[in-house]
This record gives sequence, structure tokens and C-alpha cells, in this order.
Amino acid sequence: MRVLLTGHQGYLGTVMAPVLRAAGHDVVGLDSGLFADCVLGPTPDDPQGHRVDLRDVTAEHVAGVDAVIHLAALSNDPLGSLAPELTYDINHHASVQLARLAREAGVKRFLYASTCSVYGAAGGGELVGEDAPLRPVTPYAESKVRVEDDLHALADGDFTPVYMRNATAFGYSPRLRADIVLNNLVGHALLSGEVLVLSDGTPWRPLVHAGDIARAFTAALSAPREAVHDRAFNIGSETNNVTVAEIAEQVAEAVAGAKVRITGENGADPRSYRVDFARFREAIPGFDCEWTVKRGALELAEAYRKFGLTKDDFDRRFTRLAVLRAASEAGAVDDTLRWRP
Repeated sequence: MRVLLTGHQGYLGTVMAPVLRAAGHDVVGLDSGLFADCVLGPTPDDPQGHRVDLRDVTAEHVAGVDAVIHLAALSNDPLGSLAPELTYDINHHASVQLARLAREAGVKRFLYASTCSVYGAAGGGELVGEDAPLRPVTPYAESKVRVEDDLHALADGDFTPVYMRNATAFGYSPRLRADIVLNNLVGHALLSGEVLVLSDGTPWRPLVHAGDIARAFTAALSAPREAVHDRAFNIGSETNNVTVAEIAEQVAEAVAGAKVRITGENGADPRSYRVDFARFREAIPGFDCEWTVKRGALELAEAYRKFGLTKDDFDRRFTRLAVLRAASEAGAVDDTLRWRP
């Protein structure tokens, strides 16, 4: 297929593009480029693409496309809470407009990167399946719920939206993010000798490796329509339903000499949920996640050492909020986070 991959210069898109190409797809990228320079290691071999803000996408950008994989977003909870109006403009309204344009252009399949954060305050008791009540507790998660609702209204006999509710991502990507839990804890452990947990460590988190997300999207792209049409899927593995404290212990095992310190200064996090991932395995026979948290921690530690991660890079270049603040203070972007001329 000819696939439009939005967010191709982001953390997940940089991993996903080569997986899609290896499966034989013709990949066209679309990205604003806000995080294109957040590179640790070899410079990624990006597909050709459009450098455009998601809010400024036109029919021209989806012409001749068979499928859309939509990853682009303001992509973490602290950032969404800092600028909730931008989060809704980009993550919700622009995403739905992209889908409308895609449907009008004859695009058959639209894979939407949603999140398990939509379950928000579900607690850590029973495993949460796709039909569970949605309890988002942040603007980021709320925006994802709104998009799923609006895409459902667009679904018809010719347009197949699929809602891929990814668990919290982890793992090495040439365009690194250090502001997601496992990546962050491994970085702190290597740079300071301490696995620092600011919450009380009790919240449950479902985790999934960036490579497994890429494989899941690639599988959903070519799955029979009846298996995926207008359906939500949790993406991850029950093995990687872990508490923050358990994540910290596995990081300490992966980084020799690192000690766990749980301060609890941020109190209990209301985002706590354990997730059931069986539906996607049933829809895509033979699919399963390959990466465990422990293996991912070892991979990250090796990559950080190999490519010379520094504390300044860790705090500034690979933290989304810090990157955007620096661009704003330098006058490179305006108040809407668009590039200045």
C-alpha cells in the first residue's frame, strides 16, 4: 500500500517507518518537524514526506494514499495540561479533519494511535478490556477519547478506522524520548546511579516496546477488514502490566550499581490500570509482543552508553516540554507552536 505516516519524525514514527517499508509498503511521511532533531545515535533514514503542521493539512497531502497511520500529536500528559487548548486543536480537531480529508480522498484504512490512558482512573484490580468505561484524567487522554468517537461516526462501507490504544511506550528509538517512564528511569539510573521514583510507586502501568507497536500497526494495516473495522484494540502484553515500583526494580537490575529511591513526593498517581490485550491477538492470529520490560531496560542502557547520553541532552533535548519551551524562548515557534517564517 501507499501509506501516509503522520509523525514520522517522532519517537514512534522513526521506529515504525522502516518496519512498514520492510513489509513492502510505500511510506510517505507527514510531520511538523518540531522534534526532528531529537536524535541519539545514527541519523534516521526518513521516508520522503511533507513538512506541515497537522492543523494545516489539505486534500493534497492525502491524494493517492491507500491508508493513513496517524501518530502525530502533542504526545504527553504534562504537555497537554500546560496547553490544553492546543492539545484539543491538534490532537482532536486536526486529527478528525485529517480523517475527513482521507475519507473524501478514497483512503480505505485509517489507523489511529490512541492510548491506554483513556482508562485513566480504572484502578489496578481487574484487567481492563476495550469495552470498559473510559475515565480519562488528562487533556491528552480526553482528546484521544473524542477522536475515537468522531472517527466512529465517519466509519462506513468504504472507510475503516481502527483505534490502536497503545500502552505506555518504551525502548530505544533514534529519535529518543526521555519523558516516558522506563526510558526516564534508565537514564536517571545511568547518569546518577539512582532510580528515582517521585510517586509512591503503587500505580499500575501497562508498557509496550516501540518495536512491538510498529509490528502491531503493520499487522493491522493488512488484516482482513472484518477483523478490524471500527474496532478498538489495546496494544501491549499482560506480561508488561507492572507497578511503577516494579519498573524501578527491573531498571536497577539492568543498570549495575543503581539504587532505587521512592520519594513519594508527588503522592499517589490517579492514573492506574492493568490492561487486557487479548482482543488484538484474537483478531490477528500469531501476533504477540516480543519485548519485556527487563529486556527493554537492558536495550536502553546499552544504547545510552553506546551513543554517549549526557545529562544536558537527557534533560533538554529528549524531553518534549523542554524542547518546545526552548523553541518558544528562541522565537522559533509562535504561541500556537507553529514555526515562525
